Amino acid sequence: MNLSEIINELNSEQSQAVILDSTQSALIIAGAGSGKTRVLTHRIAYLVTQKNINMDSILAVTFTNKAANEIRERLNMLLVRPVRSMWVGTFHGLAHRLLRAHSVEANLNPQFQILDQQDQFRIIKRLMKENNIDKNQLPVRKVQWFINQQKNEGIHISDIDAGYNYFNKKSLEVFTLYEKHCNDNDLIDFAELLVRSYELLKNNLALLSHYQTHFKHILVDEFQDTNTIQYKWIKLLFNGNNKVFCVGDDDQSIYGWRGAKIENINKLKKDFAPLRTIRLEQNYRSTGNILKASNALITRNSNRISKTLWTNSSDGELIDLYEARTEIDEADFVINAIQKHINDGILANECAILYRSNSQSRAFEERLIKYNIPYIIYGGLRFFERAEIKDALAYLRLIENTTDSVAFERVINFPARGIGNVTVEKVREFARKNQTDLFQASIHTASTLSTRAANSLIEFTQLIKQMQDNTKHLDLSEKVAYLIKESGLIAHYSNDKINKTGSKIANLEELIAAARQYSHEEDSDMNEAMGFISLASLNSSGNTNTPTQNVQLMTIHSAKGLEFPCVFLTGLEEDLFPSRQSKDEPHLMDEERRLCYVGMTRAMKKLTISFTIKRFLHGQSIYAHPSRFLSEFPKKYLNQIKQKYGPTPQNYQKDKLFNQDIKPQANGDLSIGRTVKHHKFGFGTVLNFEGSGESTRVQVKFKTNGTKWLISSYANLEFM
Repeated sequence: MNLSEIINELNSEQSQAVILDSTQSALIIAGAGSGKTRVLTHRIAYLVTQKNINMDSILAVTFTNKAANEIRERLNMLLVRPVRSMWVGTFHGLAHRLLRAHSVEANLNPQFQILDQQDQFRIIKRLMKENNIDKNQLPVRKVQWFINQQKNEGIHISDIDAGYNYFNKKSLEVFTLYEKHCNDNDLIDFAELLVRSYELLKNNLALLSHYQTHFKHILVDEFQDTNTIQYKWIKLLFNGNNKVFCVGDDDQSIYGWRGAKIENINKLKKDFAPLRTIRLEQNYRSTGNILKASNALITRNSNRISKTLWTNSSDGELIDLYEARTEIDEADFVINAIQKHINDGILANECAILYRSNSQSRAFEERLIKYNIPYIIYGGLRFFERAEIKDALAYLRLIENTTDSVAFERVINFPARGIGNVTVEKVREFARKNQTDLFQASIHTASTLSTRAANSLIEFTQLIKQMQDNTKHLDLSEKVAYLIKESGLIAHYSNDKINKTGSKIANLEELIAAARQYSHEEDSDMNEAMGFISLASLNSSGNTNTPTQNVQLMTIHSAKGLEFPCVFLTGLEEDLFPSRQSKDEPHLMDEERRLCYVGMTRAMKKLTISFTIKRFLHGQSIYAHPSRFLSEFPKKYLNQIKQKYGPTPQNYQKDKLFNQDIKPQANGDLSIGRTVKHHKFGFGTVLNFEGSGESTRVQVKFKTNGTKWLISSYANLEFM
């Protein structure tokens, strides 16, 4: 690849960034839709092909698996060669790679397991119960947040001063219990991956020197989203001789609630000097009116890096601003507008409904379901987070490593095999007293139990041993297929009335396919199965949704990095957007404004903003006040719509597209108007439903027993 090929179709500022002298560090301020990924990947191509930098000497780090995969795919095309061995990935993925390669220096068992958020939550919950810590006074989620917050800041337990604050004192107590449990069981959570890899380098100067010399160029995507430990990790790898290339936009910093530090961008100039700053302000996504209104909004924030987005495209349509009477009126207006867009030739998946809070989706979902409009909630449960997938992987983890106590506890009585909580607690107690793992403890404990409990426990340990023996010489996909069948998972879900659609079995089959497609790195310190398990754990931390032919519903946070021809930005009301919590905190209000800016700049051609006069919120119907952000949009960019403008059922019946029997993916057999049969109440009609999975509640009007709300997982409804 020659230089002209690299910079072809790049604008002036993009070219400056890409062909910047390889002896310089740089901060690329990349506005929304300005082509930052193109710049980052072309920069790497320039260094490899024009400056003869070895691919392995480049470290490129981003935040999501989706972004990392996109960078790899683009590099494959640009360099016309495989880039699998390159150090390209998420912070967590690269930290994991370092720890696997240097587990001895990091004082880790080479077979350490990664804890995802769900597993971490369950362990904290159990430790609190075992130590008589009341979860009503100390919510488990808040304790989990406290623990991860300390790690994101790089703060050790010994450095935490809880003072006289009850929450901090009790949370620190749980943190101490949790750390001991993780150390005893060779477990590492996501936040700990960064902490351990940072300490690995900091405490091993020879190793640090090796990687500082090895990584001649460090490129960081979405730099505004870095937290304290991530910033320290990058800073540690920088020695002045290697160079950093940081791409980010302070106007799109929206993750302060999870530890991101917007001030990290400003620290760059001091910590990585000398540093050249290049602004990318030409937008390739949105029309002129959308950009001008977005610019007017974001300039209200102080202490931002000055930039003004512009475009060569036309001004386009004005931004529709709809004043709704209620959230139902708002939903009707949005769905009617989507129908019109689709009638004009726009695909359903090119329309996105964005909201500040997940709870706002209910009104839109009800209307979409009512009129049989296909939709999907983006950012829903990811594949590797699904219960049936985690169950199957727990069996794989256990046959690979019987000391994996998290996996042991997940499957010891699933599918049910008569091993109750009392038995499990005795196994735990033996393990604690004898400092052994749960699998070994279960073997020794059997002799102290009743005959029935002992037999069940012995059968389970024998099952695991048999699986180990019978899968020794199988390849990965064969191993996964075998354990799914022999563990009883297939039989369990085949007999599960809730799983009548077979979705869980289909997901297990998809896991076998994923194992078949898995490409193991031959030079890895892990075997193929452990590599697959680690990949699955890391992939549960990033979004894996793929485009569908459905209307897209999502929070604005989930929409970051995406774009749609038609965007509906909803619920712009005080105490909702901006949130009530941000009112008295200027820095939080600034982040809310950035969030609004991000939502607006997702729109390519058509942006519609809506708010309500009255909304059902926090369990009561309240009169809402228009968001302060609405007054910050110049009126010349707005088309204000105040009258009632909602669809009627007849509108949809006339349109064949929405008269098809289409069901939302996340709701299986459920649809309003569906006839069902209950074993006790008889036949009825579905009026409404809410929630998802096993917690779904269904409202049914029965012919002879009136209207009732039922829990789907217990009601065992038959769909007629």
